[in-house]
Amino acid sequence: MRDVFTEIWESVRRNKLRTCLTGFAVAWGIFMLIVLLGAGNGIMNTTEANMAGINSNTMSVYGNSTSKPYGGFKQGRYIELTERDMALTAGPAFADHVDEVSATLSQSGFMMTYGKRYFSVGLTGVYPDYARMNRIEIHAGRFINRGDLDACRKVIVITHLQARNFLGGKENYDSLIGERVKIGNLSFKIVGVRQAAENENDTEIYTPYTTLKGIFGKSDKIDMLSFTFHGLDTEAENEAFEKEYKRVLNTVHGAAPDDERAIWIRNSFRMNMQMNKGRHILEIFLWVVGLFTLLSGIVGVSNIMLITVKERTHEFGIRKAIGANPWSVMKLIIAESVSITAFFGYIGMVLGMFACELLDATVGSNPVELFGESIKVMQDPSVGLDVALEATLLLIVAGTLAGLIPARKAAKVKPIEALRAE
Repeated sequence: MRDVFTEIWESVRRNKLRTCLTGFAVAWGIFMLIVLLGAGNGIMNTTEANMAGINSNTMSVYGNSTSKPYGGFKQGRYIELTERDMALTAGPAFADHVDEVSATLSQSGFMMTYGKRYFSVGLTGVYPDYARMNRIEIHAGRFINRGDLDACRKVIVITHLQARNFLGGKENYDSLIGERVKIGNLSFKIVGVRQAAENENDTEIYTPYTTLKGIFGKSDKIDMLSFTFHGLDTEAENEAFEKEYKRVLNTVHGAAPDDERAIWIRNSFRMNMQMNKGRHILEIFLWVVGLFTLLSGIVGVSNIMLITVKERTHEFGIRKAIGANPWSVMKLIIAESVSITAFFGYIGMVLGMFACELLDATVGSNPVELFGESIKVMQDPSVGLDVALEATLLLIVAGTLAGLIPARKAAKVKPIEALRAE
């Protein structure tokens, strides 16, 4: 084995420039493959992070405009959800699948004041189940509970960004629990500090549903209805449930039973399934692009190995004349091809991983301002150990294939003809 590597080194040393230029193409190909996969992972990780705040078995229901005339009503009538829809969802018609049901009310355009600090906020009336359905993380205090709801207490849960503003940039959130703030003309007690989405304009303050409804004297109309579900494990089952659910609510609101637009449903389970499909398609696309980029380098390696075989025809003739078998000649050419591909490929792989780290330190750590909102484009744009192992296997296979045709040509060299060659 030592003799093989010695011969490989001597061959490379004699053709340094040619080998380096060809190796650069291989390094560039694997570099682009790693960077593309890392960037793709970063984009998908950002999407998953934005979805992480919602349980995977939650549906959110909104009213929408009808797309068909029905029952004497024209097309385009807006459907408004009510508390009756909550009762219907929690009732026996959907008891086989629905678990917890919740609703929200929203009111915006308030000025919240704490001492000399103030800024604009929105109030959202919620049920206690809302925190579990949306995976709200509490930094200090608690979320809205059943006692707050039943007693219509004027209590609120603020965001950690608002708490930081109150504390002058500090994070001693517990010191705010029990403090009172003025929202509009009313005084509210802070009972909790929650995590806000820093890459979104998240300024909503949560208060009991009954409190907000009592303050503004709203009717039984609600802004959004949410519920958790079970027993819907496939996309087909989810589609069938959604179709039946829309049919029932459409009938209640006097819309056409088959009107797909009258009620809009955001199904986190289906969204997760579609996102996983999208990730799979994106990975395949990036692998294909990276492989075609790498292919140019592999063709280059194969070309220089063909030139090497032609230049060493006389040498191979002497080897075969003194007893070398075809396999030993093939092994030498394939070993040289794999060595060149692997060496420069690993250089490209290391540089690609370094580029991913650089992406994470720049684009990944610094949100981008877009339409007045702070958005994180990439989150952890890196590749895992599995990709490194797959790339290693790819380099070995690519190097073998690149050297296979030149090796077969070298093995077919006839000693008499080779000895005559200059």
